[in-house]
Amino acid sequence: MLAPSIDHYPFDKMESAESMSVSTEPPMEGESIPLAPAGDGNDRRYDWSVSIEQRFPLSKVLTHRRRAAEADAAKAAAEADRLTLDVELDAINAFYMVQEKRRMAMVVQQQIALARQLVNAANARYGSGSGNQTEVLRMEVEVARLESSARALKAGIRSAEAMLNASIGRDTAMPVPDLVSPKLDNPLPSRDEVATAALRQRPELQMGNAELSRAMADVQAMRSMYSPMGMVRVGYASTMAEGKGAMLMVGVSLPIWREKLRGGLAEARAMERMAHADLTAMKRMVQSEAIAARDQLEEVQIQYLALRDDVVPRTRRLIQPTLSVYASGQGNLSAVIEAAQALWNAEAEFVMAETTLGVAWARLDRMTGTAKDHTP
Repeated sequence: MLAPSIDHYPFDKMESAESMSVSTEPPMEGESIPLAPAGDGNDRRYDWSVSIEQRFPLSKVLTHRRRAAEADAAKAAAEADRLTLDVELDAINAFYMVQEKRRMAMVVQQQIALARQLVNAANARYGSGSGNQTEVLRMEVEVARLESSARALKAGIRSAEAMLNASIGRDTAMPVPDLVSPKLDNPLPSRDEVATAALRQRPELQMGNAELSRAMADVQAMRSMYSPMGMVRVGYASTMAEGKGAMLMVGVSLPIWREKLRGGLAEARAMERMAHADLTAMKRMVQSEAIAARDQLEEVQIQYLALRDDVVPRTRRLIQPTLSVYASGQGNLSAVIEAAQALWNAEAEFVMAETTLGVAWARLDRMTGTAKDHTP
């Protein structure tokens, strides 16, 4: 602190000018000659000074405050990591949404091609007299329904592409190239591995640890407030009597308001206990979320593999013999439609299962705090 001050300003302006002046009359016999007042010629009527004061603690309070600031910085860094994981999860969800829409559009085109084959077969049977016009109209309605679904999917694809571009920081009108899906049938980690990774990597726990460190530092800082503060003041001064000089002051402040300090310390300890309880609860929550994400991933992967390796191949093998029997004039249209719808449902379910599985892998990475490598 820089402190210029007027230290003493007399109200009476000292003695009158006549009493301070030296008489010009010759002294009478036995009378002494008055002398001018001693000094350096200073004609001011007040004392003034300019001083610099510095206070410093006689405890480690600054060290504890530094620890608290470092804990705040660590918490901010963990918060940035948390936001990074959330952004990655949003981008992956957008990726799989685009992929689902595109693959569903391909499936619908295959369904339209199959439905037109059925229309041709129905027309052939109707022309040969072994069928009726109702079957032709029935299949034409199915083709019209599939074509309307294909047109709707085009708009859905554009919307999903805009969301994907936005999620990765691109202009929403930019074209999205062909997507390459990662391998989704990798072996699953064990529950213990998932729980351990979550406790080690989740940024939420790092934030909780930083909050606890901050609370502990605050407790130590409040305890340091019981110690006195030191003070040193140095400066330049000028007085009426002595003229120019230097000044030095050394002092110690005594914390006498102990009740106030005890109240602050009790509050800091309460915050420490709360931070410790929050961290304990967060650890349990993080472990349970990671294990739940792993078990959900296992459930989705089982469904995906069953559709890929068993259900879809079986339905594909079913449709061709059924269509051949119908085209040869035997069988009925209902059996062909049932087989076709079974195939279409299985293929659509497989596409959605693939999306669900990819999102489940991404959610497991989020619940374990596993960040992707963004290096080029």
